[in-house]
Formats: sequence, structure tokens, C-alpha cells
Amino acid sequence: MQQQFIVPQFIEVEDKIFGPITVRQFLILLVGSLLEFLVYRFADFQLFVVLTALIGGTTLLFAFAKINGQTFHYFLLNLFQTLRRPSIRIWRKFYTKSDLLFIIKQGIPEVIVPEEKKTVRPQRMRDLSLVVNTGGYYREGLDQESDDMSV
Repeated sequence: MQQQFIVPQFIEVEDKIFGPITVRQFLILLVGSLLEFLVYRFADFQLFVVLTALIGGTTLLFAFAKINGQTFHYFLLNLFQTLRRPSIRIWRKFYTKSDLLFIIKQGIPEVIVPEEKKTVRPQRMRDLSLVVNTGGYYREGLDQESDDMSV
């Protein structure tokens, strides 16, 4: 007899404390409210109005906004990490003539010369996709193509 295990579900759902408000949202709103109170106590009215709009908007953004299913602070964190890293990583080692002569003089046995990529005709790609989509039943153009590729 096999033992059954209970698989937890909805593990990404946060616990609610006040209706639809989660603990994280409550804490963010609490910090925003404290900042608003400090601005009210120590700033004049015009500055208070401007800072209330800025702090309130930022607080609401961090508490309730979701972008692609992520909370806003995770989105910002991922955005900064992405901007810090290079977006394209390409390593192309090309030997100059002097490098090749040096390698030959040193007697290093193996120099790897990159091969050119073979181009694939669009008809071949279409035939391969048909084979995949039909589960291997379509074979019309592939027999000729495989003969062409083996030459």
C-alpha cells in the first residue's frame, strides 16, 4: 500500500489580516502613514500637501501595484539587477596573424578554428515542423532533404 502525501496548494497566496489587506500591505501602509504624520508635524502646509501626494502615491504603489504578477518592490529589484548586468554576452575569439605565428612557434598542437554555420532552408524547417506536429506521419519532403544533407 502506497503512502499518500498532501501537496500544499496556493503557497504563493499571502495571508489576509483585514479583508483584502495582507500583512505586507498593512506594514507598507503603516510606514507610509508614519511618514505622513512626521511630515504633518514638522513641515508647513504647502510642503505637507506636496509630500503627502508623493509619499501617499509611492506607498499605494508599493502596497497594491503588481506588474506581471509580481509585487512592485520585486519588480524594481529585478529591473535594477537587469540594468546592472550586460544584456548580451558574446565571446568571439579571433586570432591575429601574429597570434597564429606565435602558437605555431610554441608548438601548441591544436588550434580550434570556428566552423561556419550551415544555413537551413525554410522548406526544411517547414517539413520538420510538420513531422513534429503530425507525430512523425508526414515524411514527404524529408527523404529528399536527408539525401541532400548527407552529400
